[in-house]
Amino acid sequence: MRVSRLLSPVLALALAPALATASRAQSPHETAAAPPTPVLVAVRAAHRGDVDRVVFEFRGGLPAKREVDYVDRLFADGSGRRVRVAGQALLRVRFERAQAHTDDGSPTAAPRRVAYALPNVMTAVRAGDFEAVTTYGLGLARRTPVRVTTLQAPPRVVVEVGAAFATVQRKVWFLDRDRFVEDQEPFFVAVRRPVVPGAPATGLMDRLFAGPLAGERSRGLRLLRSGATGYDDLTVVGGTADLRLTGRCRSGGSTVSIAGEVLPTLEQLPTVDRVVLRDASGSTLDPDGPGDSTPACLEP
Repeated sequence: MRVSRLLSPVLALALAPALATASRAQSPHETAAAPPTPVLVAVRAAHRGDVDRVVFEFRGGLPAKREVDYVDRLFADGSGRRVRVAGQALLRVRFERAQAHTDDGSPTAAPRRVAYALPNVMTAVRAGDFEAVTTYGLGLARRTPVRVTTLQAPPRVVVEVGAAFATVQRKVWFLDRDRFVEDQEPFFVAVRRPVVPGAPATGLMDRLFAGPLAGERSRGLRLLRSGATGYDDLTVVGGTADLRLTGRCRSGGSTVSIAGEVLPTLEQLPTVDRVVLRDASGSTLDPDGPGDSTPACLEP
């Protein structure tokens, strides 16, 4: 007997869903939809016990890959340009399959640059938000052991940095933008920061270039850089603190400059009677005089 190769109309209708499912399953051109990219929405930090905890909070899950390591320098993702981060140690935190912007390109509340008044962690600076890779640099007072954990509800990556060492409170001066605009002296005001007692001058300059805290910025405090990206060659000998600014140096014709922050910040120390502040080339107006010396580029 010959078996017909034609299906009856009823049987064909019954098998249609199964055949369609099999066809979709076997299609070599179809792939599963990619999961959404987690979005970084906040960066917080606090001191707990013997550690400083930096918390990166995400929306949409945790990044698939997390890398945390010490580096000598930090470079921007995409452009490759050097990213300056204040501190004596630099911890790079890299998230792969993560972004710090929404799908329409708008930035989230995660800060690009933020300062903290913690014993070890003094600043977090974003170095990249490029092709689903988000990178931050943490500027530290010391290089210490690090532990990384994750939490859920909401998704968080927690970076714990050792901070089991003594600090002392010292003052750092910043420009009060509102007082300057209103011509109400003093234009520079002091805030307190923890510094390592063994190298207070270095700690103070690191805290200065880390900038004001978020709350201090909301009150109008600003780091007046005068074009400087940082400092180098800091020494304190015979009552004289001598240091060189890095980057550019310019007053912009203003009567106030970064000197108004550096000089009082260093001269509060009992070991400092005068400050010699130099430009990037090492030049300053009166290095051997009895008083403070600043470079010509900071003159109005």
